[in-house]
Amino acid sequence: MPTLRDELRRRLAGRVCLVGVGNLDRGDDAFGLRLAEAVRDRGHADVILAERTPERWTDRLARGGFQSVVFLDAVGIEAAPGDVIFLAGPEIAARYPQVSTHKLSLGAIARLIEAAGPTRVFLLGAQPYTVAHGAGLSAPLRRTLETLRDLLVETLISVRLEPVAACGERS
Repeated sequence: MPTLRDELRRRLAGRVCLVGVGNLDRGDDAFGLRLAEAVRDRGHADVILAERTPERWTDRLARGGFQSVVFLDAVGIEAAPGDVIFLAGPEIAARYPQVSTHKLSLGAIARLIEAAGPTRVFLLGAQPYTVAHGAGLSAPLRRTLETLRDLLVETLISVRLEPVAACGERS
């Protein structure tokens, strides 16, 4: 059975944009944003901090010249806090069709981006422990964040073709 490291290396090729999704004020819901920031701070320029509105970045992601887009988010996967899921676009659409805390679900956004061209979309998510207002990241999510940060940095360095400009900033 392939490891997550193997899957990331196999599926993420060329120019990769990471999209952090979540709410900084709601505990583990900040996971995707914090992971995106951590990878950006380690030198990966193509990072968007989409916060609670990933749908507003759909056009830019579809036409940005990316081979891959990876949404980073805390997602309910009915698993232990900190457990991870890695899904491709069709799997995201099947699992998260439209019921969402976002205006458009990540599944709908993935379908739109992939329909516009060659960009492949993925979701790298972790099961939250708490999304309570005012809570920080829980211990399980902090450990997962550190592990995934290192895996993503290692993977993205190995697939980087050339230095690229930043694809988005938090507004």
